[in-house]
Amino acid sequence: MKWRISHRFDKVACRIADRHYNRRKVGSPQFSPPGRLLVLLDHNNDALWTSSWQLPDYILHQWKDAWVNTLFRNEGSTLSSELITDAVAATLWKWGDPPSDGMITFVDPSKVRKKRDFGRCYRKAGFKHVGYTKDKNLVALQLLPQSMPQAQPPTETQMELAL
Repeated sequence: MKWRISHRFDKVACRIADRHYNRRKVGSPQFSPPGRLLVLLDHNNDALWTSSWQLPDYILHQWKDAWVNTLFRNEGSTLSSELITDAVAATLWKWGDPPSDGMITFVDPSKVRKKRDFGRCYRKAGFKHVGYTKDKNLVALQLLPQSMPQAQPPTETQMELAL
């Protein structure tokens, strides 16, 4: 497992989020949408991931029953596809059974380096291209529950005791 749990106000995470293209307000003390959230930082503090289980009132896309990867940035040498797989495993550990639409993420082709297929690292981690958003024409990539890795806790995680 390459991730450890962080939080939406983590100063290191905020600095990484500031360099991501979807950051709405650079310098803001938090960087995530409303709803349930899992924030992960890698051990070298050069990769950031957020899984969001959005509140229904805030969902604007057609994949209403999905966890959403709202931010992923890798500035280190670890393969992005490996980080993505571990992040999905950590999300499963945190929230249990995935929703019927699995996990979805969106890529803005105008904001990333030109490649043969946008979201290549997600595709290598098992995500499939499923369409585009209606409002901004973002590439939608989905990982269905049956294609997800086994749940695994992030490192430095304390297990809960059952009484």
